[in-house]
Amino acid sequence: MKDNYTEAKLQLDHVSHSYGETAVLENVSLKVSPGEFVVLVGPSGCGKSTLLNLLSGYIKPVSGKVFMEGSIRTVYQQDGLFPWLTVTENINMGLRHIASRQEQEKELNDLIELIHLEGFEKHYPHQLSGGMRQRVELARVLGGDADTLLMDEPFSALDYQTRLRMRRELIHLLEKRPRTVVFVTHDIEEAAQLADRVLVLSNRPATICKELHIGAPRPRDLTDDAVVQAMKTILTELGLQTPGKTNV
Repeated sequence: MKDNYTEAKLQLDHVSHSYGETAVLENVSLKVSPGEFVVLVGPSGCGKSTLLNLLSGYIKPVSGKVFMEGSIRTVYQQDGLFPWLTVTENINMGLRHIASRQEQEKELNDLIELIHLEGFEKHYPHQLSGGMRQRVELARVLGGDADTLLMDEPFSALDYQTRLRMRRELIHLLEKRPRTVVFVTHDIEEAAQLADRVLVLSNRPATICKELHIGAPRPRDLTDDAVVQAMKTILTELGLQTPGKTNV
C-alpha cells in the first residue's frame, strides 16, 4: 500500500468566495499541516462546506489562492457506497491503484479485519446498519491512495450512540492508516473529541474567529478535562455559552 500521507498539504491564502451577490467567505487564510486533524465548526450556512469544496479544488475562489499537494478524497454525509455492490466489491473500488492481485487481496482482508466486518463480505449496503455502512466507506477511502480526507459531516445521519462509536472507530482507523483530515461538523462535542485543532467560523460571510489547539491524546472521553474545556470555549465563541459559566 502507498504510504505517502506526509506529502499532503493544504493552504488557503486570503480566500474570499461568493455565490452571485451572496458573500460566503471573506479573507480566509488557513494552513493544514501533514497528518493534522482539523475540525471546522460554525453557524449553519456559514460556508463550511464551501471551504471544503475550495480545498478539494471542486470550486475556485473569487479571490485569493488555494494550494494543494497530494491526492484528496471527500467523504460526505451520506455514504457513497454502490448499492449493487457487496462489501468486498465496494472496498475493492478503493484498491484499484494496487496492480498486484495478490497484494490487493491482502489489503482487502486487512481492511475487513480493521473495520471488524468479518462475515459480512458478501452483504449489500441495504443489509447493513448505518454505522456498518460508514465503516465500509472509511475502509474504502483509507485503503485508497488519498493523502488527505475532507469529511463533510460524515456521521450526522447516524443516531447518537452510533456517532459515539464511529468517532472512536475513525480514530482507531487513523492510528492504523494515518491521513491528513479536514472535518466539518455542527457537533461541538464531536469537534472536541476528534480535533488536533478546531477552527470556529463566524456568521456569513465567514471568517475564522477562533483557533483552538487541543493537545490531549486520543481517544478522548466526553468527561475528559480537555474535551469539557474545549466545548466551553467553542460554545462561548459561538454565543451559546455564558463566559465564566462552569457548565457545558
